[in-house]
Amino acid sequence: MGHTISEKILAKHAHKTSVVAGEVVVCDVDFAMVTDTRASNTIKMMNKLDRDALKFTKNTALVLDHYSPPPHPEAAEIHQKMRAFADQANTHLYDIGDGICHQVLPEGGHLTSGDLVVGTDTHSVTYGAFNAFGTGIEGSDVAAVMASGKLWFRVPESVLIHLQGELQPGVWAKDITLYLLGKYKAEGLNYKAIEYIGSAVSKMDIDDRMTLCNHAAELGAKAAILEADQKTFTWLEAHGAKTPSPVYADHDAVYAFKDQLNVSLLAPQVARKHHVDDVVGTDQIDRQAIQFALIGTCTNGRLDDIRQAAHILQGKKLAKGVRMIVTPASRQIYLAALREGLIEILTSAGASFEAAGCGTCVGITNHLVPGNHETVISSANRNFKGRLSNDEADIWLGSAATVAASALTGFITDPRTVAGGTWRNV
Repeated sequence: MGHTISEKILAKHAHKTSVVAGEVVVCDVDFAMVTDTRASNTIKMMNKLDRDALKFTKNTALVLDHYSPPPHPEAAEIHQKMRAFADQANTHLYDIGDGICHQVLPEGGHLTSGDLVVGTDTHSVTYGAFNAFGTGIEGSDVAAVMASGKLWFRVPESVLIHLQGELQPGVWAKDITLYLLGKYKAEGLNYKAIEYIGSAVSKMDIDDRMTLCNHAAELGAKAAILEADQKTFTWLEAHGAKTPSPVYADHDAVYAFKDQLNVSLLAPQVARKHHVDDVVGTDQIDRQAIQFALIGTCTNGRLDDIRQAAHILQGKKLAKGVRMIVTPASRQIYLAALREGLIEILTSAGASFEAAGCGTCVGITNHLVPGNHETVISSANRNFKGRLSNDEADIWLGSAATVAASALTGFITDPRTVAGGTWRNV
């Protein structure tokens, strides 16, 4: 009997020849991450341990990205503790404005193909874009990892999703993830490891691959993993990662189920207010007005996302009454967008830029608070009621291209119907 990518990675890190779904194993962890929303409890637990015994701290990163910048003194105090701990324990620190954890970890060369990576955020599944097993854990679990370098896992069942064809201009990985949320529903793949394969995946650039894996968190996935290829290796080498150890599934691997989707037929998708899995094509929306647009977050705050918006808004202005905020996923992405002239294009169109971080997405910093009965179109990963600090506002989800097209027209719009909306990165 063959094995899936997840089974092979967990078996290797458990020092076993093989593992099967449902088995509980103790694995060596390659890298761990703690965000500022979980750091307080983690550091409190770490301070109770023998600091000299904490051999894994050099393979851990503390990331100040949710309370960024800190909205109250309590958050600022957490940041003070994180900086002090990082100095004392020789731990990597990403400070305010450096970026979102799921972007700075790969950018910093902290992971590679075949690795086992954990972080205190459900969207740690993003690391599967690089053929790593990435998954979310709690702060207390990170304390255990920092003390021992190990953590227990229940081996997940795997699901194989074959993405055939090629995304058409104006359609992005975000549209695939939204379509799958509509099909399987939120948490419909709880504790499953998704393996995405097929020609559509091979043709995606790394930015889109990260989106594909990131949004698996809304499906409830334990992990989402892609096969490694030359694009993977080139990106990892450019970012100083260690030598990849790519892992591929066996031809006779056992899956909970298999599915396939011809993405060539896919149109831009949107998730309607309050539910990530209430998904329809943009062509089914009849002039839904919007007042706020958000591009960014760990799902769609990468350079290609900003490029999508810039191609649509170049030389134009946002629709009357529409506000737009852009939050790059990292400082490096912001600088790259600056060098390409994208910042000037979007700022001239009427958009505002926030420092790289998560605070706008989750409503912690209150930098994007819509008014009562206003509608937001967002490239974020979640649109729960009250997500942006106002229960009386509505949030819809779409690709960065859909968000930009909607900001241009003032109502939810298929990006393919506006100039620049069919741009693609090739």
